[in-house]
Amino acid sequence: MEIKTHPVQTAGHYYGKQPGQISQAVTMKAYEVYCELYGPQTALVEGSCRGGFSTGELIGFLYAHSFPRSEWRQRVDEAFKGMKNL
Repeated sequence: MEIKTHPVQTAGHYYGKQPGQISQAVTMKAYEVYCELYGPQTALVEGSCRGGFSTGELIGFLYAHSFPRSEWRQRVDEAFKGMKNL
């Protein structure tokens, strides 16, 4: 069974290497939160916008997704606060 993926930014991505790949099951959970906060931008998950989510964004958006939708903004801010070098 083939696992469908989306691109994700990696350290090598900035040096001309191919972006990483991650399961769409993961990116679509993160994208759901992203859309709620910033509006839809399909190019983000398709990779034509900056190579997909960064690892820090995935962490923040997935963390927020585990809470009620009404808390997503607060939880994304909470997750991003203090993130360094991701």
